[in-house]
Amino acid sequence: MLAATLLVSLGIAFVGHAGLMTGGVVGLAFLIHYSTGISFGLLFFSINLPFYVLAARRMGGAFVLKTFAAVALLASFSEALPLVFKAGHVDPYYAAVIGGLLIGVGILILFRHRASLGGFNILVLYLQERFGWRAGSVQLALDASILLLSIPVVSFKAVLISLLCAAVLNLTLAINHRPGRYMGI
Repeated sequence: MLAATLLVSLGIAFVGHAGLMTGGVVGLAFLIHYSTGISFGLLFFSINLPFYVLAARRMGGAFVLKTFAAVALLASFSEALPLVFKAGHVDPYYAAVIGGLLIGVGILILFRHRASLGGFNILVLYLQERFGWRAGSVQLALDASILLLSIPVVSFKAVLISLLCAAVLNLTLAINHRPGRYMGI
């Protein structure tokens, strides 16, 4: 979980530094952060709280505890990362690709160990287990919705580049995540 959340926090740092967006609860936290200046980590942690109810009902107590720990770690790492990592200029296209890949790999690690980053991850895992819907495909649709909502807050060009980030992230999940394969205990 440490490796997964460190990878995701680094991916988020690339995305944020380039002024880009992503989807899911991370995207919602970015959207509110960009609009208000409220701490990203605090927003990410807070927005996730209602999703634990679905997780408790559908995914079990162990999943909820692991997910809560992953969310808390990511919120903490996201707040601490600027203290140890200062990026200069980062090309937004590179930030979109590397950010999406790092976030996707981190989420994949969490999924394989029956955990998530909360929010939409809980919902897509539930939908995959219940209805067989591919987690990456459902997540991509949700992420695109968040990106559309961000148009008034970030530039249209940043939204278009952010679509690349969402595509890389969700293709990483869609290609690599299969229920029951490589699952940790």
